[in-house]
Amino acid sequence: MASLSKAGAALAALREELAGEVFAPGDPGYDDARTVHNGMIDRRPAVIARCAHEDDVVRAVRFGRELDLKIAVRGGGHSVAGMALNDDGLVVDLRRMHEVTVDPAAEAVRVGGGATMSHLDRATQPYGLATTGGRVSTTGVGGFVLGGGTGWLDRCCGLAVDNLLGVELVTADGSRIHANADENPDLFWGLHGGGGNFGIATALTLELHELPEFCVALLMYLPELGPEVVRTYRDLISAAPVEAAGGVIYLTGPPEEFVPPQLVGTLLCAAMLTYAGGEEGMLKLAEPLLALPHEVEIVGAMPYADVQCMIDDPPGLRNYWSAEFLTEAPDDFVDVFCARADSMPVPSSTQHVLFPQGGAIADGPHEYPVPYRDARWAVHPFAAWENPADDEQAIQWVRDVRADARPWSSGAVYLNFIGDEGPERVRAGLGAENTRRLAELKRQYDPDNVFRFNHNIRPA
Repeated sequence: MASLSKAGAALAALREELAGEVFAPGDPGYDDARTVHNGMIDRRPAVIARCAHEDDVVRAVRFGRELDLKIAVRGGGHSVAGMALNDDGLVVDLRRMHEVTVDPAAEAVRVGGGATMSHLDRATQPYGLATTGGRVSTTGVGGFVLGGGTGWLDRCCGLAVDNLLGVELVTADGSRIHANADENPDLFWGLHGGGGNFGIATALTLELHELPEFCVALLMYLPELGPEVVRTYRDLISAAPVEAAGGVIYLTGPPEEFVPPQLVGTLLCAAMLTYAGGEEGMLKLAEPLLALPHEVEIVGAMPYADVQCMIDDPPGLRNYWSAEFLTEAPDDFVDVFCARADSMPVPSSTQHVLFPQGGAIADGPHEYPVPYRDARWAVHPFAAWENPADDEQAIQWVRDVRADARPWSSGAVYLNFIGDEGPERVRAGLGAENTRRLAELKRQYDPDNVFRFNHNIRPA
């Protein structure tokens, strides 16, 4: 670490030179700047550099390297594992860098490294265009895409990273670099799943797809109907066109007007069918779900950007997530999955989710480090609760869901769905051979492992 006098002078210079804001302990706004989505995370960086543009990012990285500070990077989204923060180090905060520029003629969009799905979806919607995004509007685009990216459109448009056309990056020595299929192609390969290991993504360019219509059916059932609902949805989606997606979700009945008062705060099973097309086609697909006795029915055309907000999870709750990706979802699995809902924390914002894969996910490019591509289903236990006294119960429930699903697991995992579960899970999220190649790339672009607050790939 640098001497106090040198650090003080460097911090004063950073405050003067950065177009964005600089926060240190004791500054007004510091506590707000260090708050992340997960209420379990309470870390105190020495410096937070909220950057206004790429020049600020370069300046911040060089400041951190000069003082030998640990460097974490904060994009626009959740950072459920708290990897966007550290103690006593530097946080490079990109949240001001959320510009979105749509090129409708090229069907492409340039997205700032601090943008959320809401920024992206609201910008592309007027053009009748979209790309695969996270299933909530508060997801950060940068980490989501570079980690792989699954969402309501993945079965027809591919994983988010399949739509990646280029990345603008600031590396560990403060250099600027661009990666695409023609320029730095090895790095571009590594950015397809390798996350933030190779530098700070200040902007991404993504392919867009025509999406003139989007429809949704959200049905809620009493929990005892859960096994029948899950089997019906499984059979429906297995035969459905790739435009159909969605999932089955056990959740607490939310305090919304569309939920009968007696069901608010109780366990419910919901089926959500999304459809990248017209209402007539969606309604025909939804017939088996509509035929089951249900308590809530929301059906019809809806702008895609609005659907993205339907299951937004509130900030500030305590969060613990994980996932298993399955080769199949037979009846035995359905019974175990539904039985585990009985022990989920209720009432809470916890969700017990089963998402379908297939379609363009499985048909996408297999050369990238995205080993969960061939899985047919994803189980995503998503615990979110308020009281620290419930930590043990909530975390154990997530682990139990994983254990239940393991007999059908492919062994691969989507790293954006999990927190820090150790190096073996990182390898499961990248593939063993891919991990070796990524470690060689890491040695080339970040030999000192400066960018290590992530699902880390250690330099070879």
